Order: sequence, then structure tokens, then C-alpha cells
Amino acid sequence: MRLFVAVNLPSEIRERLTAVQDRLRRAQADVSWVRAENVHVTLKFLGETEAKRLERIRPALAEVGRTGAPFSIEVSGVGSFGGRIPRVVWVGVGEGAEPLTRLAGQIEDGLGRVGIPKERRGFTAHLSLGRVRSPRNAEALLAALEEAKAEPFGVAEVAQFDLMQSELRPTGSVYTVLEKFPLGSRSG
Repeated sequence: MRLFVAVNLPSEIRERLTAVQDRLRRAQADVSWVRAENVHVTLKFLGETEAKRLERIRPALAEVGRTGAPFSIEVSGVGSFGGRIPRVVWVGVGEGAEPLTRLAGQIEDGLGRVGIPKERRGFTAHLSLGRVRSPRNAEALLAALEEAKAEPFGVAEVAQFDLMQSELRPTGSVYTVLEKFPLGSRSG
């Protein structure tokens, strides 16, 4: 099973993100846009994982949840990774980026203790809106991103993180929440 750990967003923020995607589509760039229900903050990508490893992964994530505390994130600003020819279109995290980065680090450390390899790249708090497939109309896309670079999308309370399964299908990825891990919960 293909797994990752994420913070999912409330529907009102996802709706605002869909609206900005619709505006960015007008650039007619060659972008594979992420469906609104799939937009999330990835805290840790585990990749293909044997089901039997869940018996070690779940307690490690539960421990991170128990020792954490809820916080808020401000979802705002649009940009891209990749320079003149973007590779990924993203939305940023303003306020709350530090506790989000800390949480990602705690998840990384907790899963590292149960044999999940650590990421080579550092964590950058963002939400992927689309993946650029070719340089077609890249300049128009960059201009549209510039117009939306400071746009606010709302504040979300981060009271939990989720262990997610990703199934790759011809119609796109389908994500399923396998388990929710509340922050600061002292019960099992």
C-alpha cells in the first residue's frame, strides 16, 4: 500500500483553492491539477509500505500525536517550485509554518525509530495544487501566479494528522484516511 501522513483541510479552504486553480487554468499551461478533495499538507511520504509494517507505524504516530498540541495554520500565497519552467504549483503556509515544520520533524523522527527511512530533503510547508507536465505556456502561468502570490485562503485549526493511503487510478489518485491521530490526546 502507498502511504503518507498529512494534514487535511476544511472544505471552505479547499473551495477557495479550487477557485484559484480555476483562475490559473486560464493560462492554458500544461498542468495536472490536484482535485480539491485531495489537497493537503504532506508531513511525510512513506511510499509503498507492507501492511504488516502498520503495527509499528501506528503506535509511532500515536505517540507523536499524544505529545503534540493543536495549533492553527494560515493558508496563503501561491507560487511554484522550479524557476522559469515551474514543476509544481503550490499554496503556502504563513502563520503556523513553524509548528507544522516541528510536527513534520517529530513524525520523521518517530517513524525513523521504527525503520522508515528519513527524507533527504528538508520539509517545506506547502500544499501542491498542480504538477506541470511541460513548458507549454509557462510564462503565462508564472504571470498568473504572480497575480495570486499573496492571496489569503483562510485559517485552519490543526488538531490532528492523518495516515493516508493513496491508490493510483487512471482517473487520478484516490486518498483514503486509514487512521486519525489527534494532537494532545492522552487516551489510547
